[in-house]
Amino acid sequence: MTNAFLRALDHCAEAGKPVRLWLRDDDAVVPSPALNQLLAMTDGLPVTLAVIPAFSGQALADRLADAPGVGVAVHGWSHANHAPAGEKKQELGPHRPVAQVLADLARGHAHLHALYGPRLVPVLVPPWNRVAPGVASALPGIGFRALSVFGPAKPAPLPLINTHVDPIDWHGTRSARPITVLLDEMAVAVKAGGPVGVLTHHLVHDAAIWEFLAQLFAMTRGHPGCRWVALPDLIQDA
Repeated sequence: MTNAFLRALDHCAEAGKPVRLWLRDDDAVVPSPALNQLLAMTDGLPVTLAVIPAFSGQALADRLADAPGVGVAVHGWSHANHAPAGEKKQELGPHRPVAQVLADLARGHAHLHALYGPRLVPVLVPPWNRVAPGVASALPGIGFRALSVFGPAKPAPLPLINTHVDPIDWHGTRSARPITVLLDEMAVAVKAGGPVGVLTHHLVHDAAIWEFLAQLFAMTRGHPGCRWVALPDLIQDA
């Protein structure tokens, strides 16, 4: 019996309107066995790595030189939490002057642009998927064209290209959530229309999370109801 996700893809195929899928993987810093596993698993599929600029340099750039399907986005500056105890973690929140936050982001953008050139995607991925409105509204002035966070789109001062499904049970086992739940969420996102973003964190994946991704890619590679796209393709439509 097919699952809800495959039925949703079949419907897209029958309608002649394949849904666009995209993958964002957060917290990349340096080459690692986990990164190698992600790149091997996604060989031939476009991937956006959200890189933490403060801790990343030439070593990662050299590794990605052999991965032409990978784009890079700015993931804050140092992924440091500036929120006080009792508040949700934020690096780009209202806890520092906007000018200081923007200076960090501009430094991160310049650093990654020097390493990656045109492979750097002009999209900010805020750590913990949170950014203060005053910071967001100023992003075009330092080279960003869009934001990418997690969840349904909400009003924002610049285009949102969000992710919608995260396989990790962050508040429980920190392993994969049940695959039936994840596929149901994928189906809901497909039916909502628009691109569907999958969010991963290769550095904390266990065997169950890798298995979910393997099944997801097996279901979607070559399916006429979907196609994996690169983030720059989505910016054009944002």
